[in-house]
Parts: sequence; C-alpha cells; structure tokens
Amino acid sequence: MKTATEKIVRLGRITFGNTEPLVLIAGPCVIEDANFALMMARKLSAIAARQKTPYLFKASYDKANRSSIKSFRGPGLRLGLEILRRVKEEIGCPVLTDVHSTQEAIDAAAAGVDVLQVPAFLSRQTDL
Repeated sequence: MKTATEKIVRLGRITFGNTEPLVLIAGPCVIEDANFALMMARKLSAIAARQKTPYLFKASYDKANRSSIKSFRGPGLRLGLEILRRVKEEIGCPVLTDVHSTQEAIDAAAAGVDVLQVPAFLSRQTDL
C-alpha cells in the first residue's frame, strides 16, 4: 500500500521510488564518440537485461567540471544530443544527461532526452 509520503515516478515501463527492482543508471562520464557510446549502451543494456534490471544510459555531452583544464570535455551540445538520440533509438533504452542552462534543458528535452540532471555545482542556480 502506498503511503502519503511515498513518491513514485514512472518513465515508460521503469518505476522509480520505493519499489523493486533497483534501476541501473550507467554509462561513460562523458560522450567520447558515437561508436563508444553505442558499444557501452549495448553492453550495459545486455547486462541489465540478464539481471532483469531496468536500465537508463547516462553520459554527458559537456563535462565542464574536469580535474584538468586540458581534459576532454565532450562533443558539445548538438553532436552530443544526436549521439544520445542514436543510443535511445538503436539500443532502445531511455537516456539521461546533465544540463547546465535553461536553454540546454529545452534543447535536450526537444531532442528526446528522457531524464535531465542538474549537476551538483549548479543545483543552487535559481534559473535552473
């Protein structure tokens, strides 16, 4: 029985909340290229399926908070969203990415990203 404080969120066939099974959210920290993202999503999706665990692919198109200023940040918004669209269509799993501005949130939602994450460093920005 659902309590008054229990929160349930549904994403297609996946249910988040005080439910079983645990949902696997995994992928590379940053999108390197389409081939690597698709390979990772395919392998992680297969592992999750064998374990009967719902799966979301997660990767960033721009990792601005890297440990070195010289680190690769990702393919950028447009190409990154295209790669996430391909993962969603070709692998068949929902996709999650982080956004850094209200415009990026609008663009990502329009591109079909299923879940938008606000990075911890940005979570106090009132515009987001």
